[in-house]
Amino acid sequence: MKLTNSQEEYIKTIYILSKTEKEIRVTDIAQKLEITKPSVNRAIKNLKDIKLINYKTYGEIKLTKEGEKQAQEILKREDIIKLFLSKILDVEETQAKKEATAMKHAISTETEQKLEQFINKVLNLGDLDCDYDETSEKCKNCIKITARNRIKKEEINNVGGIKC
Repeated sequence: MKLTNSQEEYIKTIYILSKTEKEIRVTDIAQKLEITKPSVNRAIKNLKDIKLINYKTYGEIKLTKEGEKQAQEILKREDIIKLFLSKILDVEETQAKKEATAMKHAISTETEQKLEQFINKVLNLGDLDCDYDETSEKCKNCIKITARNRIKKEEINNVGGIKC
C-alpha cells in the first residue's frame, strides 16, 4: 500500500510518540507536527479507514501491526538516507536530517535497498554482531560511532587518494 507523504508523517509521528508516551491523543500529534487538531482528526479518520491505526473518538490512538510495520519502514528509509548524507557525503547532521525527511518520500524501495547495500559496503556495517533495532536510540548511536570510526580509519589508510 502506497501512503501519501502526509500519511507517512502521521504514522511516523504516532510511532515515535508511542515510544515515549503512555497514551497518544489527537492533541499530542497536533503539537508534535505543529498543526491544528481538525487536521489531525481528518488524517486519523483516513488512517483508521485503511486499518493503520485503532482509534475511537476522544480515545487513545494506537498503531495496528501493519501501521507499526509501515512506520518502521518509513523510519528505516529516513535513517538510511540520513546516514548516507551525513557519513558518506559529510553533510552536516542537522541538514542531513532535514533533507532525509524530505527525500524519504521520493525514493523507491529498490533505491532504498541499493542505498542501504552501498552504505553497508562502504562502512562495512554488515559485520556488526548484534540484534540491530532501528527504533533504538542506543543502536542508532552505536551505528554512528562505528561508522565514524571506520570512516576515520579509511581516511588514515588513504593517503593522497592512494590506498596504503
